[in-house]
Amino acid sequence: MNLVLLFENDFAGPDHVILGGRRREHALGIHRAEVGDTLRVGVLDGNVGTGKVIGVSEGTIEMEIVVDQPPPPPAPLCLLLALPRPKSLKKALAAAITMGVKHIVLLRTRRVEPGYWQSPVLSPESLRKLSILALEQARDTIMPHIDMRKRFKPFVEDELPALAKGTRALVAHPNAATMCPRGLSSPATLCIGPEGGFIPYELDLLAHTGFHPVSIGPRPLRVEQAVAALIGRLF
Repeated sequence: MNLVLLFENDFAGPDHVILGGRRREHALGIHRAEVGDTLRVGVLDGNVGTGKVIGVSEGTIEMEIVVDQPPPPPAPLCLLLALPRPKSLKKALAAAITMGVKHIVLLRTRRVEPGYWQSPVLSPESLRKLSILALEQARDTIMPHIDMRKRFKPFVEDELPALAKGTRALVAHPNAATMCPRGLSSPATLCIGPEGGFIPYELDLLAHTGFHPVSIGPRPLRVEQAVAALIGRLF
């Protein structure tokens, strides 16, 4: 935890918070915080700053906070991700959110196992918890928006053109002849398929919508590795 994320119900006053549970245990057990110490804090969907410890009890820790700085700027990227297996999904989402992605769309494609959609990882509670941990890691406060689309063709034809309008539209494909660009200065929409890749029909549909296939080299990567590598290369 590189930042203590604060929520509305933590506030006992405008600049006074009282925390318990995991955040208290982390502050005391990992940061070894004592009265008078200062920790990095941030308000959910708000500013970041510092919190001075003013009290520690058996169940709580109290801080006076000053949050007068904006969070890190978001990555100008919308990530479209074919739903991977649950363990890979947790790692891929953590990587994307930590790297500043604020809009993620999980897709059902031909090679996505139908059973993956039943995973507890996709519950609102689980996605929120995962997002909070990633924000704490990145010293960020802005909660990402995660959508799910289980019908690939209607999404690509009816929603994707407007979603990708005005952005660099890219689809990661290991056999693409064009290498993925580096250091973009404009927004992008990036589509990453399952570990087996998109089928030709899906690639054709994306191409018809304006997406250009790109590669990051001949080595096959796991989905969570590809997510981190591609975002890091783009921005």
